[in-house]
Amino acid sequence: MIKSTLIITSLAFLATLFATTAVKGQAYYEKAHSRLALTFNPNIGWLTYDNEFKGKAKAGYSYGLVADLGFARNYYFSTGLLINAINSRVEAHNPVDAGDPLLFYSRDIYLKYAEVPLAIKLKSEENHLGRFYGLFGFTAGVKVSGKEQLHRQTTKTSIDGDDVFRLGLQVGGGAEWRLSNNLALLTGVAYNNGFTRAINDLGKPKTSYVSLNVGLFF
Repeated sequence: MIKSTLIITSLAFLATLFATTAVKGQAYYEKAHSRLALTFNPNIGWLTYDNEFKGKAKAGYSYGLVADLGFARNYYFSTGLLINAINSRVEAHNPVDAGDPLLFYSRDIYLKYAEVPLAIKLKSEENHLGRFYGLFGFTAGVKVSGKEQLHRQTTKTSIDGDDVFRLGLQVGGGAEWRLSNNLALLTGVAYNNGFTRAINDLGKPKTSYVSLNVGLFF
């Protein structure tokens, strides 16, 4: 009789332990699951030269799909596919006579890439409003198109010598605002510093930008 009671008690204890572990495991999975978002990101881009040319900021944008793949609690690998338009204005004066307006040089640069972000995203615990996040990583891009518009001209022409690949270092942060159990609004800002040459030109220009990130997680 005592032996049967011990067996029943042991089985009940193991069943309770299993159920508790399963519930905790389910809660953990819910916090470390993967999510997809559609995103549109206005940006301000510029070219950085190492000579007398100066890159001026110009508006651009990116859009596409972002995937947050959970691998541990509150830790995510963030990737996706974006079409990223990075624009800039380039200005310089002829060094012989910088005060002569006829010798002023200006052109607008329009570069577009298909980019894949590769970043680690850290998220806070979620509450009824949502959660905060920070990210750090890289972006790898392949040129889709490259155009330029020279000073006092109205048409765009193809750039001669724009590089095919772009690599950048990205850091950012923001919030995911909870709209429902399966829907969240993404808002944030990011800085992307390009460290590969964008155009085979004097000064070895590199592209960088600051973006406002807006998206919808499903």
